[in-house]
Amino acid sequence: MSVTVSSEDRGFTLGDGVFDTALALGGVVFARDRHVARLVAAAQRIGITIEAVAIEAAMAAALTPAPMILRTTVTRGTAARGLWPASVGAPTLVVATAPWSPSLLGQPARLITASGRRNEFSPTANLKTLGYLDHILAAREAALAGVDDALILNTQGRIACTTIANLFALIAGRLITPSLAEGCLPGIMRALVIEAAPRLGLAVEERPLAPAALAGADAVFLTNSVRFLRPVRSLDGVLLGDGSDIVRNLQDIVLNGADSTR
Repeated sequence: MSVTVSSEDRGFTLGDGVFDTALALGGVVFARDRHVARLVAAAQRIGITIEAVAIEAAMAAALTPAPMILRTTVTRGTAARGLWPASVGAPTLVVATAPWSPSLLGQPARLITASGRRNEFSPTANLKTLGYLDHILAAREAALAGVDDALILNTQGRIACTTIANLFALIAGRLITPSLAEGCLPGIMRALVIEAAPRLGLAVEERPLAPAALAGADAVFLTNSVRFLRPVRSLDGVLLGDGSDIVRNLQDIVLNGADSTR
């Protein structure tokens, strides 16, 4: 089903909005409640009011039994010219879908370090906003280098994320991931892995992580809501530890968790 969005919509003209990407299997959105809550909270952070029930209804209307990726976008809608409008209409809500294949699960990734930096001090650092150009350009660097993704560092030279994923490293028996203060997104899969790790006897630390530490890690993997857990094989041509068993076991726990039904 096609949707018409006004050329004056602020999402189109200014990137004034937020979005979410989720996976639906058999007509059920994986971790739906978490995705909806995060999108509502992100919209509120930038001054857009939208109800969870509206998002849930829009998602439901887009579902079929086929495996699919749902991209849900919320913008401020149309308004008079000006960066901060005196008045604004109803927000725009659009759910777009794309086919999903299980072949996306577990694909190893090769990374390069992006030349740009993520500003961890930005008020939008922890939000999935429509202004994604920095990540697009980092993805372009990765494509030109013939690898799968780009590692993005923050202004202090520490790991923030990749263009589409959060990062975890298994170091000395502890699972380490950058804290939100480092400029990464509060990923849904990130949260599920943090909750699942203790079931494998793994303590989790959310703290600053230097890229040099990855060379000594027993495992490095990425998380996002479409590919779930993805082992990292190399960074800038340097091979990294093969922790495929840990990654597979964590993914099994997440996939079979009680949260997977909603």
